[in-house]
Amino acid sequence: MRCVAIRHVAFEDLGIWEAEIAAHGYEVVYLDAGVDDLAPFLSADLGVVLGGPIGVGDVDDYPTLAEESALLASRVRSGLPTLAVCLGAQLLAHALGGRVEPGEPEVGWGGIDLAPEAAGTPLRHLAGAPVLHWHGDRIVPPSGAAVLASTAATPCQAFVHGSALALQFHPEVDAERIERWLIGHTGELRALGISPRGLRERSREVGDDAAVAGILMIREWLRGGDGSAA
Repeated sequence: MRCVAIRHVAFEDLGIWEAEIAAHGYEVVYLDAGVDDLAPFLSADLGVVLGGPIGVGDVDDYPTLAEESALLASRVRSGLPTLAVCLGAQLLAHALGGRVEPGEPEVGWGGIDLAPEAAGTPLRHLAGAPVLHWHGDRIVPPSGAAVLASTAATPCQAFVHGSALALQFHPEVDAERIERWLIGHTGELRALGISPRGLRERSREVGDDAAVAGILMIREWLRGGDGSAA
């Protein structure tokens, strides 16, 4: 089996999920958006679209976004297991007829509020756990999607649609490698007035709890806990 992950910047990778995905028998392959041929994503046993500092509205400047949206829509139509994280979640929403709008920026560690519909899904492992938020846009989910999580600032933090699970936040992030994020997103942090020192310290404090929750979530999803990946 093969897991194909579309990556937009090198440090926003599968993080703590990668070893768990490999342990379930997948060969993990990264495709770099705008550089590599993305066609293998279409038929992969598991497809993942990861985050990045561009947005759905940047398609004129970054044509890869249109291609990724089309690939995501095709996978959902085919019923293939698909994970979409942050930018990936926004692209999935757009591909399925939802919208992406400017929102209130959320950058840093915090919780999510799970919807009652999430109780029987792998997201239940994230109840009360810290997750990394890093986004400025918000999703208006497509018709037919079930919203599974929210925050006060972002009404749709996660949704499921057919075989696809979309997550606006980052349960995959490896807090032990947060320095790559702090360096890679330094311009955004400065623009928002957020101290990298504070984020670094908070990552040390909550990283272990976040990793346990993120691994339990992806493990259950891969075993078909939501009917998508087994």
